[in-house]
Amino acid sequence: MPRLLRVATPPKKPLLVFDGDCGFCRHWIRRWRQRTGEVVEYLPAQDGRIQAQCPEIPRAQFDAAVQLIETDGEVFSGAEAVFRTLTYGQARPWPLRAYQFSPVFAKSSEWAYRMVANHRVFFSRLTRWL
Repeated sequence: MPRLLRVATPPKKPLLVFDGDCGFCRHWIRRWRQRTGEVVEYLPAQDGRIQAQCPEIPRAQFDAAVQLIETDGEVFSGAEAVFRTLTYGQARPWPLRAYQFSPVFAKSSEWAYRMVANHRVFFSRLTRWL
């Protein structure tokens, strides 16, 4: 998928920006943080430093999906951002490889990501129940 966005002031380590008001998001960020350790920084989109550091990213983009800002300034969103984040630390790279090499996997991953993002309350309850 083409890169559409790059920030002028990249972070020192990969930065995943998420919706800090979303319980579902906070739950999964805790799990991903366990996998990636200190290699990735996680900040809620509501943190004032985000807009100051990344003015190139429109607020609506933060509202729509997680954003991974790489150390070279490239920005990835949604399912691709999640797969890239999980390659850091002790995680396995196969989901990102599948995303990069299979258009069907990439499209279905983004569809599933949008489905969850649009129904966060339901999936938050489902996650707690499971």
